Amino acid sequence: MDEQARTTPHSNTGDGQRVTRSPWTLLVLCLCGAIGITGLSALGVWQLERRVWKLDLIERVDQRLKAVPVAAPAPSAWPAINARDDEYRRLVVPGRFLGDRETLVQAVTDLGGGFWVMAPFRADDGFTILVNRGFVPTDKRDPATRLAGKPSGDHTGIHGLLRISEPKGGFLRTNDPAANRWYSRDVQAIATTQGLGQVAPYFIDADATPNPGGWPVGGLTVVSFHNNHLAYALTWFGLALMVLSAVAYLLRQAVKDRHGGG
Repeated sequence: MDEQARTTPHSNTGDGQRVTRSPWTLLVLCLCGAIGITGLSALGVWQLERRVWKLDLIERVDQRLKAVPVAAPAPSAWPAINARDDEYRRLVVPGRFLGDRETLVQAVTDLGGGFWVMAPFRADDGFTILVNRGFVPTDKRDPATRLAGKPSGDHTGIHGLLRISEPKGGFLRTNDPAANRWYSRDVQAIATTQGLGQVAPYFIDADATPNPGGWPVGGLTVVSFHNNHLAYALTWFGLALMVLSAVAYLLRQAVKDRHGGG
């Protein structure tokens, strides 16, 4: 065996021939492997950090859902409202619904497809909030089919959950205010279309208190968070381990070849 054959890393092909692999090629492969291991490990660590964040979010929301209802945030608090600190907070708001100026937003619920009924509500403190009164099926979209559930304008109280506005539209669908087609509960756009002026930057999902006539049906808020971050982290770490194993195999073969091993 000549000097080149003894000192150049190589491997066997399926037909028994040996394929030489230069030191530079081996170096490039090792560098690529190191980059891959670093990147995959970083993704795994990121997923673990996301898991910690998600568990903290779930705990905070769970505490809000069990807490005593509080007054709706007033205008002075609106600039600080955000999903992380406020969404799903239980609220109670005394006041009156503003006539029959409702907006229907397409919805899919446990009761099937239909619409959320969004209605403006004037709090006793003087500000306006949009309230998601609940769900109606398609055959109940016309208010005339559910007159018993029409807001009377009398003084009442709303109990529900604070929700953050959903701007622009739903998945692959954009709200069309001019055509009165809504795919998300975009508070500001709905308020502008209804001529409501300034409204709270959030809306309230009404609780399950029955409405006269049975419609709309409230209390259908789904509070659920996907938490697959541990599985994703294990996947990334597993891929990093596979790349590490491949690099280790290449180095082991190179050492064996350098010493004349088979």
